[in-house]
Amino acid sequence: MKFLRNILDKQKPHFAKGGKFEKFHFLFEAGETFMFVPNEVTPKKGAQIRDAIDLKRLMMTVVIAMIPCLLFGIWNVGHQHFISLGQSATLIEKLFIGSKQVLPIVLVSYVAGGLVEVVFSTIRRHPINEGFLVTGMLIPLIMPPNIPLWQVALATIFAIVIAKEVFGGTGMNILNVALTARVFLYFGFPSDISGDVWTYYGDNREEIVSGYSGATPLSIGAETVTKSESNSVVNLMDGYSVSINQPDFYSFNNMLIGSIPGSIGETSALMCLIGAIILIFTGVASWKIIVSVFAGAYFMGYIFNLIGANEFMLIPPHYHFVMGGLAFGAVFMATDPVSAAQTETGKWIYGFMIGLLTVLIRIFNPAYPEGIMLAVLFMNVFAPLIDFYIVEANKKRRLKRATV
Repeated sequence: MKFLRNILDKQKPHFAKGGKFEKFHFLFEAGETFMFVPNEVTPKKGAQIRDAIDLKRLMMTVVIAMIPCLLFGIWNVGHQHFISLGQSATLIEKLFIGSKQVLPIVLVSYVAGGLVEVVFSTIRRHPINEGFLVTGMLIPLIMPPNIPLWQVALATIFAIVIAKEVFGGTGMNILNVALTARVFLYFGFPSDISGDVWTYYGDNREEIVSGYSGATPLSIGAETVTKSESNSVVNLMDGYSVSINQPDFYSFNNMLIGSIPGSIGETSALMCLIGAIILIFTGVASWKIIVSVFAGAYFMGYIFNLIGANEFMLIPPHYHFVMGGLAFGAVFMATDPVSAAQTETGKWIYGFMIGLLTVLIRIFNPAYPEGIMLAVLFMNVFAPLIDFYIVEANKKRRLKRATV
């Protein structure tokens, strides 16, 4: 490492002010600080806040928390591939198929977004924002394994430019950047991000076993809303499991583990829980938002159980925790420190409303039964308003105490 450090020190003057590569200073700085801790310190005199972590290390903590979801997603893509063909396979074979399908998506996301970051850094003469370390990983994890790579690049560029850079860069965006990429694809190319896109079949579609459709639990639930005959969601899932000779395919435990069709990184609530523990233990994410999202989802599911107007409403409330991307959204999307609510009371309200709206959208919108994406983006817009009224209420309460 000392050898690498010496090389960087020799090249550094060329990228400093007055050097021949001055306009690429922040690009050089980004590479240097990614490999080595910055040598800048706070002044020794005066009151200063000193911490052992900077923004880059903060973002790397989030990336580390997502690694369990990524690794499981790679395995699950291969696992679902072989189930669809009715074949058994070894762990290595599943990981090989999954890696071949998932890693190019991750690479394209980072390259496309990284180029946008470099362009804006060069034009605006500001440091390259480390926030993309997280966004570049989030985008692939919320994509179906069959998504065309050019669409990943287009969606990433659109999200970075429209959802972040036009607002001033990292720390200024009002919408979650990764979810903006997914919204762009959902409305721009709906056939590639909805329907039968959640399982990678390869070139062997004619060999798919009879009865296999790659249906997600939420798509089965939405199907009951449009059916004329009465049939419970759980019964439909059980019947589907039998038809593909996988008796526990849609059991609660299997959905908790995540070995079902879905987005690359969203299927496993268990892996999301591991990520949540990492983020909460390191103080990176707010446990209040995570807990309140699940509380809101359970509350709305329980209310629908009481109403029972259709079979989807009668699904046990806790099933919503392991269906779709609720767990992933609660842990990695709703807790975005920029677009989420900032006040402590506001975090409870913000998270609770995300959970509530997620289940509401799932039940009443059969065309798009997921819900968590629209719920998070909707509450991103209202987060500043929530904080404003919380602060105003605190001010009024303090003024009232002061006049007593």
